[in-house]
Amino acid sequence: MSAQPLAESLVQSVDWLAVAPPLIAAVVALAVLVADLFLPEARKTVLGWVSVAGLALAALMLLPLLDGHRSTFCVDRATRACSYTADHFTLVIQFLVLGGALLAALLSVTNLKDDEQRVPAGEFWFLLLSSAAGAALLPASRDLATLIVALEVASLPAFALVGIRHGDKRSSEAALKFFLSSVTATAVSLMGISFVYASTGTLYLTQVAQRLTHVDGQLHTLAQTGVVLTLVGFAFKTAAVPFHFWVPDTYVGAPLPVAAYLSVVGKAVGFSGLILVTVVAFPSYADVWGPALAVLAALTMTVGNVGALRQQATRAYSAVRLLAWSSVGQAGYLLVPIAAAGYAKDPQRAIGSTVAYALMYAAVNLGAFAVAALVGRSRALNRISDYRGLYATNPLTALLLAFFLLCLAGLPPGVIGLFAKVTVFSAAVDAGLGWLAVVMAVNVVIALFYYLQWTALLFRAPEGELARHHVPAPLTAAIALTGVLGVALSGAPQLVLRFAATGLF
Repeated sequence: MSAQPLAESLVQSVDWLAVAPPLIAAVVALAVLVADLFLPEARKTVLGWVSVAGLALAALMLLPLLDGHRSTFCVDRATRACSYTADHFTLVIQFLVLGGALLAALLSVTNLKDDEQRVPAGEFWFLLLSSAAGAALLPASRDLATLIVALEVASLPAFALVGIRHGDKRSSEAALKFFLSSVTATAVSLMGISFVYASTGTLYLTQVAQRLTHVDGQLHTLAQTGVVLTLVGFAFKTAAVPFHFWVPDTYVGAPLPVAAYLSVVGKAVGFSGLILVTVVAFPSYADVWGPALAVLAALTMTVGNVGALRQQATRAYSAVRLLAWSSVGQAGYLLVPIAAAGYAKDPQRAIGSTVAYALMYAAVNLGAFAVAALVGRSRALNRISDYRGLYATNPLTALLLAFFLLCLAGLPPGVIGLFAKVTVFSAAVDAGLGWLAVVMAVNVVIALFYYLQWTALLFRAPEGELARHHVPAPLTAAIALTGVLGVALSGAPQLVLRFAATGLF
């Protein structure tokens, strides 16, 4: 008799609407891979537009989910022991991930046309969509096993995307460095998860949170070690120091749309995973991860901004390297509210600051990469000095890049950047992390120098022959979308925090 209820509990109904966003991305990925076998070479550009449409459809499927909290693959709904949950936090991060992947896909349509001899179209689109499906699955994951699987589904195709250019030594080296360092971090995280499972006997985040408070004294050290090791893999994905060393070479070696994708979607994956394991699974160990993340935040923003400051304008690929080091610095700011959640009475408010900052950063950073992709079409070495006099040849593009850089710096008219930094700063102060707020203020001043230096260069008199930049339609769409989003958010910045922070979990 006891076997019958157990058998029934293993038969789970699936909420197809809840799982639709990552599922659509995965199905379109398989469709593109199969279609690539039958399409002639001359017609493979259609695969790019199918991928763009698939990502747009996946993002649109978030709209029916706005009306409530949905869970599926559950063993016990009373304790919220579910593997997949589409709550407000999930939807915001999925919007960020799918929107970022869509913009990266628009950049890639032009990039693949320019580089069609070295980049196989079918494989590229399959890998991009597969990674986006994993990235969309991760914020909905509510058990440690699904979390790690989603993390690897998002990461493994990204390794191949970095090294996808045939005959490019830099691309292959970047992919190898990215792969080896990521595999090491994942192995450490899996060991941590095994320790947590041994201590609690469950993998569901809500049950882990409950049982960690009643761990046997003999298992306390094991549980504490498991918590620390589990955080390592997600710290790597966020490019937190000292797990950041793969970033500059990977961004330079990868196709530029892939670098843009990693800078936004890759970070969203890492930060959403970090939020889930700290705030949802390990709240009782806030005294362990809170100080650790605060130190990581201070180190990450300092190393990232100093690295960006050291870039020489005439060095090959210095523009991409500056954006890479800048993204490390921005990761430090993103870590501040997560660290503050370990000290705050209202962790959701602190996490809302991180999500709001991530939304701002995604829009303007993708815009900066889109302009870099445009300049890179005529200036293959993509040096900062190549942007001198951009206003004389492409006034609107130069103004938009200046706006994106000012948003990243946190200066008007980039109001959304200023708003996001103030939000993060107040999260640190409210949590009693005054020293971290001071470190952040110093780093903001350091970042002002290199952002303003690059911005000023756009309006200086050009040297030598003027380079006219033809802007293809997909690239125009990507730049225009990010520009409109950045300007709109600067006009109503309070909407971002309201959208990001309302009922996250």
